[in-house]
Amino acid sequence: MNIDVINLGPMDNCTYLVTEGQQALLIDPAWDMNFLKHTLEQKKLMLIAVFFTHGHFDHVKFAQILLQETGVKAYLEKNDVELSGIDPQFLHIYEGAQTLDIGPFHINIIPTAGHTAGGVCIQIGNALFTGDTLFPGACGRVDLPSSNPREMRKSLLKLSKLPEDMQIFAGHSYGGKCSSTIGYERLKNPFMRNAIRDKEIL
Repeated sequence: MNIDVINLGPMDNCTYLVTEGQQALLIDPAWDMNFLKHTLEQKKLMLIAVFFTHGHFDHVKFAQILLQETGVKAYLEKNDVELSGIDPQFLHIYEGAQTLDIGPFHINIIPTAGHTAGGVCIQIGNALFTGDTLFPGACGRVDLPSSNPREMRKSLLKLSKLPEDMQIFAGHSYGGKCSSTIGYERLKNPFMRNAIRDKEIL
């Protein structure tokens, strides 16, 4: 499996192109659909699915154009459908944890509410796409509509229990870095450390 990080838009957003052979997934495609389509064509890739970690505009902006033109539907948790503004006809809407086999990819969707009500992390092999739940050294904002600080702590605690060598790929490259490991975050991320410390009261 290969993972390409594509930085697009004015907010340091990370779109991920995940490939196995000539089959591809896009995670959080936003901002520049022409560039993404050109990349797929240049690499002779077949796009077989799209996933959104959550519905905030900067992670879905202009994505409906890509969905319309390719005929590929995007997976989005139902609590974030309205937030996304994407017409439901272009979506696979689901609720809660999911296990999916799509082409060569075995995908686990882990609900991680907190930043939004329908936020998820997407596990493919040893890679975990964390959207705006978990960043290297930080976590997503919890002062927005549908955010919930307590749910964020629960989500960070949940993620802390994953294998320590699992690689995380965040939704933004704040500070120029979008990747880390669960083990490193467990040791160094103050928000995850606080969630682990307070696990008995969550």
